Amino acid sequence: MGILDYRKVSDFFDVLSHPTRVEMILELLEGKKCVSDIGELLEVNQPNVSQHLSSLRLNDIVDWCQEGKRKCYFLKNPQLIKDIFDVLKKNKLL
Repeated sequence: MGILDYRKVSDFFDVLSHPTRVEMILELLEGKKCVSDIGELLEVNQPNVSQHLSSLRLNDIVDWCQEGKRKCYFLKNPQLIKDIFDVLKKNKLL
């Protein structure tokens, strides 16, 4: 068994502690979305969306690709996120 990076685990769950980021992650479980799409779905302005996505990206939860002039985001490990949310749902926390 490898050495557990407690800081990385803590940072991962810390970034998930914001309600807007949780909403974004739930939307991204449905598939790749561009910044403007996320803003419209969540009724959040573009700079705020970008700031939250940056936090998710820095913690290796999302990645992005360029589609024309649009920057679109997707979950790097959707199965991990599904598993976490399944545990939350099972325990009636989501």
